[in-house]
Amino acid sequence: MEEPLFTIVVPATTANLGPGYDSVGMALSLYMTVSVTPADTWSVQYEGDEYAKLTTGSDNLIVRTVQEVAERFGKEAAPHSLKVSSDIPLGKGLGSSATAIAAGIVIADTLLGLDLQPVEKARIGSELEGHSDNVTAALLGGITVTYFTQGELEIIHLPSPAIGAVVLVPPKALGTEESRGLLPKELPHSEAVAGSAASSMMTTAMAIGDWELAGRMMEKDVFHEPYRKKLFPEIEGIRAYCHEIGAYGMTISGAGPSLFVAVKEGTEEEVAEKLKRKFPYYDGFALQPAESGAKIQ
Repeated sequence: MEEPLFTIVVPATTANLGPGYDSVGMALSLYMTVSVTPADTWSVQYEGDEYAKLTTGSDNLIVRTVQEVAERFGKEAAPHSLKVSSDIPLGKGLGSSATAIAAGIVIADTLLGLDLQPVEKARIGSELEGHSDNVTAALLGGITVTYFTQGELEIIHLPSPAIGAVVLVPPKALGTEESRGLLPKELPHSEAVAGSAASSMMTTAMAIGDWELAGRMMEKDVFHEPYRKKLFPEIEGIRAYCHEIGAYGMTISGAGPSLFVAVKEGTEEEVAEKLKRKFPYYDGFALQPAESGAKIQ
């Protein structure tokens, strides 16, 4: 069997972190690995049953991303075979689609010698994804705070957040489109002001390392959690118990259906075990922020 030309590793992500709706993302220490080998036609081979239902030809999201990036630069990417392994739960609020897009961008950049800068990759990824939070974190690592609208992208990158993370994953997946369909088209001005203030306080607290304040603000979201919380059995009981055992805060991970718990660095294993015992409906992942984004291994 021919040896791969190169292998790419991309981290999972959680987005929003509460009131940072469509603008704040964090890379997490679950990974997708893609090995790239020359071939006569495009093909994608997934390891494991969870990803078996995904398309494996030229209509695959990773392949489509490679081709779309190539088209942007007036180039054509030669076919390759992609072998994918991943420990990121599919469709459960941990950025699996953004991870695929980030992988496709790095593959195109490498195969075509584009030498794209990080902000260029992030701009392309945001345009392809339709929002900037997950894909920017997947590409850059750490925490990213972004402003993305009408083609304008601004990024603040916090590369080494000093926290631990626990993600509670339920057995049922939920599509992003379905989850977004639960959101209102409008919010009263006063609610939007409160949400904006909570987001500003949260991101500033993250930047200065005040995770107790960041955790409190994480729970003051008005943009999406009030409309999605009905999807989560025992959510208020989980939040109360998280406070009881010393977590900084808990919020919905991305569009759901996972829950993200910010905890003191080094306590993530202990907190995950306690939560799994108390709420066995959920599987618990003890994680850390991933300092590196998508990269060639």
